[in-house]
Amino acid sequence: MTKSLEKPETIFELHGQHVVVVGLGKTGQAAVRFFLQHGAKVSVSESSCKSSISPELIEWLTGNNIFCETDGHTPDLFTSADLIFVSPGIPLTIKPLNEARRLNIPVIGELGVAAYFMQTPVIAVTGTNGKTTVTTLLGHIFQAAARKVFVGGNIGTPLFDYISGAQDADIVVAEVSSFQLDTGGSQKGLPFKTAILLNITPDHLERYASFASYVDSKFTIFAAQGPDDYAILNADDAEIMNRRSLWPASQRFFFGEHLADLAGASIHGCTVHLKNSSSSTLPNNIHGESYELSATGFKNSPNLQNAAAAILGARLMGCPQQAIQQGLASFKPLEHRMTLVTEIGGVSYIDDSKATNVGAVYSALEALQQPVILVAGGRDKGGDYSILVEPVRQKVKHMLLIGEAKDTMARAFLAFTNVEMLDTLQEAVLRAASLAAPGDAVLLSPACASFDMFSSYAERGDVFRKSVLGLRKNSASTNQNIAVQ
Repeated sequence: MTKSLEKPETIFELHGQHVVVVGLGKTGQAAVRFFLQHGAKVSVSESSCKSSISPELIEWLTGNNIFCETDGHTPDLFTSADLIFVSPGIPLTIKPLNEARRLNIPVIGELGVAAYFMQTPVIAVTGTNGKTTVTTLLGHIFQAAARKVFVGGNIGTPLFDYISGAQDADIVVAEVSSFQLDTGGSQKGLPFKTAILLNITPDHLERYASFASYVDSKFTIFAAQGPDDYAILNADDAEIMNRRSLWPASQRFFFGEHLADLAGASIHGCTVHLKNSSSSTLPNNIHGESYELSATGFKNSPNLQNAAAAILGARLMGCPQQAIQQGLASFKPLEHRMTLVTEIGGVSYIDDSKATNVGAVYSALEALQQPVILVAGGRDKGGDYSILVEPVRQKVKHMLLIGEAKDTMARAFLAFTNVEMLDTLQEAVLRAASLAAPGDAVLLSPACASFDMFSSYAERGDVFRKSVLGLRKNSASTNQNIAVQ
């Protein structure tokens, strides 16, 4: 596989430039190291207090003569920069950034930097839900095909870690968020060899002016592609299909149950078929191939769609059919994504803490056939809860709400199911156990961010799991007579 990528015409000169890195999280720290490596003078602007930064990091910054302002961002620092790097979590509307733009100081993110330095073909994955599953699955499939692969981006390992090193992988698999896509720079970001758009449902509306703005952001994953690149889109997503011609430069293929005369990965039951259309032909003679998913962890929605997207992406990138089937069969499901914790007294306890938006909860409820006691709530992200009304009416017998959004969510669902509000997740688990009957599912699927009560969705899921497993020990004292399966 060739590793040469066409580079933007403008040379990205960093040596001697003053770069301000905004945000000192994992990506921000990787950016500081990268810019130092390339001879830039680096300053840091962090909104949190100095005491929240580890002493080791403070010592490292000081030892490298890096000025670090804390407790907020000041316009004077931003306007002194030659270049401003923005970490994904930083809103692009803060006043110091507006002041810098007024002076035509470039503002860029990780994908914008990678556009100048990446030397390896990249397959990128975005969408409201399923990004991490598909990104991880693609990495697993390429490993099954004996390809050297780097998996990173929004999934946890910054792309800076790769472009700072030897860049010796055969392929890079990158999870990209809308926040990262928003800071692609003047060159429209990194030109992905293959770009996958999984789905779009309302999310992060606390940051975007409208749902349409959020959709626009997602579609910029295709903005830097050329005619030899591949765009993969969800044919079952109406929002995507309404805009599928927005970036016409790349070759477009589709996945879903309703492909009609579209070329791509067609889902029939638990089987994915690759097919041409009357106007488009899949490359590499892959038309007619079939992939059986009934014996894998991808036999149910939404993982059927995730698998179809990954199959098509991997095959377009030259991965052999046998390796793809092997990767699908050996892939282990990720934590906090419809993960069965245990069954107690005929009741299933399911951890879906990663469901931080209404679209993810919709998919979770759609996948379950039994009555549900839903544990939800957290920090509101501006989502439209009315999307959940019908599945809640049909499947949720009790809704237990926690966190900052519980009052808002209670008003949205009181007319459609039994709603209770509790103070902690532990209390919600105990209450769910008292309400559940054999055959029910207790589902943690919050539809909200975790940061009002937890450090991450992972911690929230871990607390849920610990509380559920504690039901066995507490059964006698709580007089619930829970029969352990």
